[in-house]
Amino acid sequence: MTAETRRTKIDRLDDDDYPAYTTGRAAEMINTTPAFLRAIGEARLITPLRSEGGHRRYSRYQLRIAARARDMVDQGTPIEAACRIVILEDQLEEALRINEELRRTTAGPGAGD
Repeated sequence: MTAETRRTKIDRLDDDDYPAYTTGRAAEMINTTPAFLRAIGEARLITPLRSEGGHRRYSRYQLRIAARARDMVDQGTPIEAACRIVILEDQLEEALRINEELRRTTAGPGAGD
């Protein structure tokens, strides 16, 4: 392995989207079970990537989403509803971000002075 290859692999550890975690490790990190991770995958909240051997791999970004759903489930929300809520919250956040960006760009310089 070259020094460049090693550097590239190490750089991936800082990438929130890099699928670095196995199902067992991911479940342990967010204090849940592998079955929960599979269930939210089936509910299409997250889609883990697959290793060359076909094993699920999760990114830090996916684990943050899974933890949000797990918190809702822990409070009594059915898993399907928790997944839908997380999806809708993220869609709302994105729409608000786009809306704010459009306001800034259409207002132009000096607007609001």
